Amino acid sequence: MKMEGTTVAMITPFTSDDEVDEEGMRENINYLIDNGVEGLLAAGTTGESATITHTEQRKMMDILVDEVNGRVKSIAGAGSNSSKEALGLVKYAQDAGADAALVITPYYNKPQPHGLYEHYRMLNDSTQIPLIVYNVPSRTGTDIDVETMGQVAQLDHVVAIKEANPDMDKISQEVQKIRQLGLEDNFQIISGNDNLTLPMISQGAKGVISVVANVDPARMSEMVRLALAGDYAGARELHYELYDLMKVLFVESNPVPAKESLKMIGRPAGHVRMPLAPLKDQSVEKIRKVLKDLELI
Repeated sequence: MKMEGTTVAMITPFTSDDEVDEEGMRENINYLIDNGVEGLLAAGTTGESATITHTEQRKMMDILVDEVNGRVKSIAGAGSNSSKEALGLVKYAQDAGADAALVITPYYNKPQPHGLYEHYRMLNDSTQIPLIVYNVPSRTGTDIDVETMGQVAQLDHVVAIKEANPDMDKISQEVQKIRQLGLEDNFQIISGNDNLTLPMISQGAKGVISVVANVDPARMSEMVRLALAGDYAGARELHYELYDLMKVLFVESNPVPAKESLKMIGRPAGHVRMPLAPLKDQSVEKIRKVLKDLELI
């Protein structure tokens, strides 16, 4: 399976009584598909994976696969700081019919590089579903190094890395490593930072798993398509149209600004779960201004 284009790291909408809003999730899935994205990710970091239960996570995988119904790629967030728990979630994603499982590098316990390799090797050897490594050192405290990434990329079912380390030189090193290993057709590097997607594609990345696309899926997915087609002038125009949105969605902890933005434009979102808290008033006004400038409200 090739990971290319724009995959949306979807928020998880909650009802007023703090249940996963199944109807709202299905509405958002259809809205995003109708606006041109190539994939949808449920239960990732932006989906508040840290505060949803495993029962809720499995339910969301089922909703995702059912509602997408093969129209775009369905990606299941399935990581944990426990390899045993991650395996259970990856197996469920496979049985649910997801196209791939996104597996974050184990957080908090800070595994050694060879521990990271063994984590992904065990998942690879125990399942058949395509696996996407998610490297986000700002959240996990662990940064998968280039050599270890190269080893993991050679595992049969590992198809991509969502790279959220903002070090652009590391991106070049990763692309070079994949080229040296002859894996360009089997393994893709995907941006995990909306604001770095355009330069990452210019270096060899194949797309993005995007927060911004929750709010403006049409422009974000078009920017990526133009860049992948080599139309960097057109992609650059859209990059700068979206740049303020790319920044303001991280004015406070993700996904709090994204959920506020979706509420402003009339999409299902609901509250965030504690310990996340509602936005400060000044942040709300910053978001409102950006959305007005983009004519989204």
